[in-house]
Amino acid sequence: MAGKTGMSQTATVRIWNAFGLQPHRTKTFKLSKDSQFIDKVRDVVGLYLDPPERAIVLCVDEKSQVQALDRLQPLLPMTRSSPERHAHDYVRNGTTSLFSALDVATGKVSANVSDDTESATSFGL
Repeated sequence: MAGKTGMSQTATVRIWNAFGLQPHRTKTFKLSKDSQFIDKVRDVVGLYLDPPERAIVLCVDEKSQVQALDRLQPLLPMTRSSPERHAHDYVRNGTTSLFSALDVATGKVSANVSDDTESATSFGL
């Protein structure tokens, strides 16, 4: 941008910082094409806001194919002048799946790690 405006790189960065601009960062989103999407969202949110009597409402999520890695060297801790650092070298120990559930009423979180990527029944609630 500095080249296009004829300003110096330093001046451009100062202006970006003054206004909190970060033009190199982007965010993405996706809109659903499901014609019943709004009704489905209302049903789910309704469960959270007004659950059926004597029911447990869980919010369950799965993160599959998580790489199980071991670092070959210890982490270097964060200091005042630098962030935590680690070496690029690692040992690959395969993959695993992480299942978690949040009990909406109590705030209790349950989690399980499993090699079974096909079934959330391994969650074992």
